[in-house]
Amino acid sequence: MTSSFDLTGKVAVVTGGNNGIGLGMADGLAAAGAHVAIWGRNEARNAEALETIASHGGRSVALRVDVGEEDEVVDAFAATVDAFGHVDAVFANAGVGAGGTPFADMTTEEWRHIFRVNMDGAFWTFREAVKHMKPRGSGSLVVTSSVSADAGFPRGEHYAATKAGVRALIQGIAVEYGRYGIRANAIAPGWVVTGMTDGFIEGDRFESNVKPRIPLGRWGRPEDFAGIAVYLASDASVWHTGDTITIDGGYLMK
Repeated sequence: MTSSFDLTGKVAVVTGGNNGIGLGMADGLAAAGAHVAIWGRNEARNAEALETIASHGGRSVALRVDVGEEDEVVDAFAATVDAFGHVDAVFANAGVGAGGTPFADMTTEEWRHIFRVNMDGAFWTFREAVKHMKPRGSGSLVVTSSVSADAGFPRGEHYAATKAGVRALIQGIAVEYGRYGIRANAIAPGWVVTGMTDGFIEGDRFESNVKPRIPLGRWGRPEDFAGIAVYLASDASVWHTGDTITIDGGYLMK
C-alpha cells in the first residue's frame, strides 16, 4: 500500500528554498519523492541547494527569481510548468527580516521593502498558482508566516504586519478556492537559526532572555520544517485548509 505521505510524481515550488526554513522544506519534499523547483535570488545558494536535494534522486531545478518583481514571478511559474508539466504544491516562503529600527524612525522605504517581498511576493506567487491549479481541480498553497503575528514585535512592526497579512490572504484563498480542490494553509515558525537570524539569535541576550521561554529548550532548525512541508504537500492533508500551524517549540505557550 502506498503511503499517503508519498510525494512521488508531485511537483512542489519553494520560494526562498535555497537556505534556512525554505531549504529544510525543499529537502524534506525531495526526500519524500517530490520534484522540486527552488526559487531564490542568489544563484550560488541556488546551486548549493540544488546539489543538496539532488541526493534524493528526484528531478529538481533552481531558478533565479526575485519574488518582489511581478514579471519575474510570472515568468518563473511558467518556466516551472514548462519544466515539469504541472505544479501540485507551492510554498511561498521567501521573505526578508526587520532591521531593528524603532517604529517612530522607520522610513517609508523600509516599510515598503518588507511588504514588497513578504506580502507582494506571496500575492503574485499564489495568484499564478491558483490560475494553474483551478482548472486542474487540486493543489496545496502554503505560506510561511511567523509567531510575530501573534506576539508584539517591537522594531519589527512592518515584518509582523506582513506575517499577519499573509494569514488573512491564505484564509481568503482557502474559502474562495476550496470548491476547486485547492487547500491553503500557513506555517508559523518560532525562533529558528537561519541566515536571517544568526546575527543575533545565538547571542548572550537572546540565549538568556528568549531561549528559556521555549519549553522544548532549543532554537528551531530548518530541518524541523521538513515534516510539515511533506504533510501539506501530500494527500494526507486533503481535508486540511484555512489553518495556521505553529511550530515554535512551545514558545507562544509560555
